Amino acid sequence: IPRRLHPLAEMLDLPFLPFSFLLSILGLLCMAFVTAWCQHWRGGFSWDGSILTFNWHPVLMVAGLVVIYGAAILVYRLPFTWRGPKLPWKLLHGSLTLLAFGLSVLGLVAVFRFHNENGVPNMYSLHSWVGLATVLLFSCQWVAGFGAFLLPWAPTWLRALYKPIHGFFGSTILTLSVVSCVSGINEKLFFSLRDGATQYKLLPTEAVFANTLGLLILLFGVLVVGALARPSWKRPDADSPDSCQ
Repeated sequence: IPRRLHPLAEMLDLPFLPFSFLLSILGLLCMAFVTAWCQHWRGGFSWDGSILTFNWHPVLMVAGLVVIYGAAILVYRLPFTWRGPKLPWKLLHGSLTLLAFGLSVLGLVAVFRFHNENGVPNMYSLHSWVGLATVLLFSCQWVAGFGAFLLPWAPTWLRALYKPIHGFFGSTILTLSVVSCVSGINEKLFFSLRDGATQYKLLPTEAVFANTLGLLILLFGVLVVGALARPSWKRPDADSPDSCQ
């Protein structure tokens, strides 16, 4: 029986590059959907403290915490990164995660500014608690990763000890990011639709569109976490000297 299943397993072993191409399209769809939702149904964008300022929040969070962060944590799965020095890819990974963190901070600034200028309480919902905890954990992860893997005087034993922890929290942060975005979409629909839950139950076009956005974000996160867990896509250098440069 194992011999009969082996060819099937080989057929299902999709190379990473075609997978990453499909994942890139999915990430662009997430960005297109959240931008179209805020532009078409929520009125567009501004930085004047009005509700249009709030619209930057979902766009920046999806871009930073989901799409760019998801791309950053898959850098080492690209086959051409397995050859030669690892330092350039460390720098790329660190730069992409820093960009993702910067966008998420701007997203928080947008929502806090809207709340403060319109008398809306801050940090009262489960969505806000999970979202802020995700960004704080993200900041700790970046600082710890910078100290362990980019500073030249970090000892080898520390890097070896922290590497699996860094990978675990990378997947955890992405999972929390997806949870934050999906819960935020649902919360926004309740607040924005006329009569809230009553209108939502009728499933208007905006609700269908936003729910589809949530499914795209969820699918993106699941595929990224699945790619991280796939043994054949991991960089085969866990014990090489270069991995501890």
